[in-house]
Amino acid sequence: MKTLYIECNMGAAGDMLLASLAELTGDVKACEEKLNSLGIPDVTYEFEKSVKCGIEGTHAHVVVHGVEEDEHMHEHEHHHEHEHHHEHEHEHEHAEHDHHHEYEHHHHHTHMSDIESIINGLNVSDKVKADALAVYGLIAEAESKAHGKPVTDIHFHEVGTMDAVADIAGVCVLLEQIAPDRIIVSPLATGYGQVRCAHGILPVPAPATASIIEGIPTCSGDVEGELLTPTGAALLKHFAGSFGSRPVMTIEKTGYGMGRKDFAKANMLRTFIGSEEDEGDKVIELKFNVDDMTGEETGYATGVLMENGALDVFTTPVFMKKNRPGLLFTVLVKPEDKEKFAKLIFENTTTIGIRYNAMDRFRLARREEKVMTKYGEVRVKVSEGFRVTKVKPEYDDVSEAAEKE
Repeated sequence: MKTLYIECNMGAAGDMLLASLAELTGDVKACEEKLNSLGIPDVTYEFEKSVKCGIEGTHAHVVVHGVEEDEHMHEHEHHHEHEHHHEHEHEHEHAEHDHHHEYEHHHHHTHMSDIESIINGLNVSDKVKADALAVYGLIAEAESKAHGKPVTDIHFHEVGTMDAVADIAGVCVLLEQIAPDRIIVSPLATGYGQVRCAHGILPVPAPATASIIEGIPTCSGDVEGELLTPTGAALLKHFAGSFGSRPVMTIEKTGYGMGRKDFAKANMLRTFIGSEEDEGDKVIELKFNVDDMTGEETGYATGVLMENGALDVFTTPVFMKKNRPGLLFTVLVKPEDKEKFAKLIFENTTTIGIRYNAMDRFRLARREEKVMTKYGEVRVKVSEGFRVTKVKPEYDDVSEAAEKE
């Protein structure tokens, strides 16, 4: 199974993730040309080599109106120098503020509807558009929560908007190109301390970032300052299939996306693309016996359990006390769903007790593809792992095609 692992020991920003993924493709120059053809108004992508603590990687520049965004000295959250000190002006919510600088009269603010129009107008696939809109939606919701205003009332600064759209669209395009079967992300280092913004002094992580990372593993790390931007957090939250340590995998290529500043630690985000040979995970096996349920009741209970997400449900004929014929139910569920299914079993069967075991299992990684045949489109289930590949057409599609033909 093709696996992408994203290591965020020094946090994450959109430009760092963009640069790291560009290295994974094997041709950074081709990535630059591809991204510059997306059609983002007044935006140019530039990649250059960068060295941090003796390690060479790539730094991504996003140029808006011919000037890189940090040169405008805007007070907003997407500060692509990946700053980690207290003196920079840093606006975490992108909301409308008094920007006291010489560029103010050149720029205006946009709404979420404007951003949607920009993304929908890009020269990209529908999947990339949907992913980009979902990521920006996470940012807009976080801004809305931080300000206590509806998403429709949140304003984004023009340059910051185009810069963030460029990072988000670029990452979505490169992930579509790399096409991993699953994405695993390390716990996110946020940094600690305080940062100065237009509203005053704010804690790290800033309110918008703190909102986005709710529900995912994070740590402060040992670097004082802000390591994680809302764009970086939103991208990783949207695309991560899971968070944790790097799994057992055969690494094919490593990408290094560099921040601008220099620290005692290498200011970089690292990505690994490779394959996982063996796929294993944990399941809970729930078991119970019944001798007083009809066939109709058994079928109904089985349907309820499957509809609510059981991994499998099956029954085995058994003889119980007093030589009564009965059924042994076996229900396989995810570990986090154990109590949920215990409740469903008690509600929908006659049992008064349930046994359970935590179990490891081996399984093949599964995906669905569509194949065009002379009888029409047929879904095909592909299972891979352990150096084995199994392909099987979806029976319902086959039977439907047979009936039509």
